[in-house]
Amino acid sequence: MNKKQRLKNEAEYELWIEKADGRRIYSFEINGKLGWKAKYLKEVDREEVTLKFWQEVYDQNNILKEIHEKYPVDTGHKKM
Repeated sequence: MNKKQRLKNEAEYELWIEKADGRRIYSFEINGKLGWKAKYLKEVDREEVTLKFWQEVYDQNNILKEIHEKYPVDTGHKKM
């Protein structure tokens, strides 16, 4: 495990979930002006190497409206 990278991720992200296989999913949220919010998620392997990074957009009723996968391939916004 890359301890330095893990500490950096833990400082940068508000929350994380640790999977049984050692992977982690880090996340943090940003509130928009009109009640919407964006959630940023980063999945890493047990060595803290980024596997996937994406954004989820929720409306004022907390309903998922869009997903934007940014890494490993930027797929653009996908409406739900």
